[in-house]
Amino acid sequence: MKLIQNMVNYKVNMITGEELFKYARQFKVKISREDAEKIADYLRGKQLDIFEDQARSKALKDIAKITSPETAREINRVFVLFTK
Repeated sequence: MKLIQNMVNYKVNMITGEELFKYARQFKVKISREDAEKIADYLRGKQLDIFEDQARSKALKDIAKITSPETAREINRVFVLFTK
């Protein structure tokens, strides 16, 4: 299980805006390309563990600051789908 978590976290930490936008569309999550780029720029290189509630919560607060609270909620839906 830890191997899968590491792979998911690696992907999240290296994601591009285009990839994030495609995942969002795939999961029917509404975000703009511009927001996807901003979020990907924030995530890249952070070493974020989306399986850890505190780390994910802090990241979502930061994402809400650079985009909007609504967008952060939508991104949380993507994170939840990644962790299941």
